[in-house]
Amino acid sequence: MTRTKGQIEAEIRNTIIKFEMDFMGRGPSDVRAFILKDMIVVRLRDVLTPAEHQLAKNAEGAAIVKRMRENLMDQAREILGRTVSTIAGTEVLRLFTDIDTTSGDRVLVFTLDVDLEAALNNSNRPGRSTLSAERRHPGK
Repeated sequence: MTRTKGQIEAEIRNTIIKFEMDFMGRGPSDVRAFILKDMIVVRLRDVLTPAEHQLAKNAEGAAIVKRMRENLMDQAREILGRTVSTIAGTEVLRLFTDIDTTSGDRVLVFTLDVDLEAALNNSNRPGRSTLSAERRHPGK
């Protein structure tokens, strides 16, 4: 069965929410996921805990919160990459992330080995096939 762009975005969104709750200990107030060409962009709102918000009120504390969150994300980078690869049906090449300690918002950008948006658009046209199994899972 072929999944739509919206279905894949929703599955990524739900996975990121679960990850934040399980790995970071708190879920964001809102998550949006977008497939854009060969990228998946995820925006999370209000991911900081109340203690992190308090700590981030001055420059030194904000730097501590940012370093801690970067360290946690580095530990989870491989897991997130594999999970998003499985959902998207294509390889994640890189994961870039940043967090704003003032608003508590985080952005994740996954770069992919294919233009997933174009592949999904082509697969929804009559007579077109989805990403081949070989392209999604090389060597299998």
